[in-house]
Amino acid sequence: MNPAYVLWLLLATFIFLGGATASRAYVSSNSIPVLLLALGLYVIGNLIMVKLMREGGLGLAISLSAVVQLVLVNLIAFTLFGEKLSTTQMAGVLLGIAAMGLMLLPTSGRA
Repeated sequence: MNPAYVLWLLLATFIFLGGATASRAYVSSNSIPVLLLALGLYVIGNLIMVKLMREGGLGLAISLSAVVQLVLVNLIAFTLFGEKLSTTQMAGVLLGIAAMGLMLLPTSGRA
């Protein structure tokens, strides 16, 4: 995986995190400008994901983005909004992290 791909993936991830945080803030505030911010961030994040899908394939781009977002969104939910996961849900997050590790292992296939 080349460094530019990783940087684009991180950029998309942080944009999606901003969108998720704005979405959660909208739920609490019911403010239309916050909702529009969330929607705009999601649009920008998805445009970046299209670029990543062209370079690395659909499976890798979406899978990596989803798992990184899974972990980071939960950190935001815990720290900013005081949300909690059950033991079973936390096991799911840990399995997602393990899955990402397996996806990043070297392979002889195309990626």
